[in-house]
Amino acid sequence: MNTLYNISIWIFSTAINIASLFNPKAKQWIKGRKGIFQKLAGATKDNQDIVWFHCASLGEFEQGKPIIEGYKIKHPTHKILLTFFSPSGYEIRKNYDEVDWVFYLPADTKKNAKKFINIVNPIKVIFIKYEFWFNYMAECKKQNIPFYSLSSIFRKEQSFFKYDFFAQQLNNVSHFFVQDNNSKELLQKIGFSNCTVAGDTRFDSVITNTQNAISIPLIEKFSENKTTIICGSTWPKDEAILAKYIKENPNYKYIIAPHEMYHINELKKQTNALLFSKVDSTNISNSNVLIIDSIGILSNIYKYGDLAYIGGGFGSGIHNILEAVAYGLPVVFGPNYQKFKEANELIELEVAKDISNHSELETTILSFIDFDSSISKNYIKNNAGATDIIISSI
Repeated sequence: MNTLYNISIWIFSTAINIASLFNPKAKQWIKGRKGIFQKLAGATKDNQDIVWFHCASLGEFEQGKPIIEGYKIKHPTHKILLTFFSPSGYEIRKNYDEVDWVFYLPADTKKNAKKFINIVNPIKVIFIKYEFWFNYMAECKKQNIPFYSLSSIFRKEQSFFKYDFFAQQLNNVSHFFVQDNNSKELLQKIGFSNCTVAGDTRFDSVITNTQNAISIPLIEKFSENKTTIICGSTWPKDEAILAKYIKENPNYKYIIAPHEMYHINELKKQTNALLFSKVDSTNISNSNVLIIDSIGILSNIYKYGDLAYIGGGFGSGIHNILEAVAYGLPVVFGPNYQKFKEANELIELEVAKDISNHSELETTILSFIDFDSSISKNYIKNNAGATDIIISSI
């Protein structure tokens, strides 16, 4: 099985190389890893007490961010290396000034894992949520380096609970800090007691974000005097429904922040929108739709909204809904949300609702007209605190 795993890594890397010929994101994935070991060696040379944090992408970074910053306060002399798997995380956070270095993670081959660990020589390794790269984990165990899994969450249908090979890989984890009791119970059933229920660090992260939100005067001007719907991290299937709704409901203001930027011009035509990069104080009111074609500001935009539509629910799963909820907004999303604990909990609290088509979107938005924002804010407040639990233990 280990051989099959390594073959799958090789196939994936080959596929990315081929895709890079015509896919911009795949091209970034390849380009960002060129000469990475030389760059890594040059950057970390003669440094000691390096702690390595790894996130898949931007969403996992938001979970890791409060831990990184809390750890830095607790251990100010330690150096922090942050790696990303995806360009969507690296490109946005490559200049994150709370860490010493930011790099892409080389593909998870045995050779890469050994070379990476030997160069960095970390004293601790901390992976966030779903990231389990077996060769890196095995190399850390081999070199007696503590490996922590933070904000991890498990479900019974995952391979860890179906196949011995996958379960055995978890032996390389020194300690799990999981989000809920269900995850702890699943791990215990396959023999793992090195587990603490800490909760989800994203709650701490979004609280910090709301307390330190950056004001954006043009968006404040755009949203004034009318109900404003923030559409965050949307995909084409989300936008097709939204475009129809926008056309039929011109009395609202709409701010759309697409997950990908490749189709901005098409979306602009569909919604008769303004592009944020092109607006100023004189033309900001020329449309009731504003498309955010800048990366990294969405979390600061939710404070200008009255309701949020979160994208991804017509694909593999919804994006971050907690950023909007932290500002007291009700949230709407597509039907693929079941694997997200917070989405299920917020639906029970009637803070969130899922929709499958345009008519359901119409009904759902109307149902939130008299929404009590304190329910959302209290949910965030009551689930905070994971960061302190984790920092005290690592």
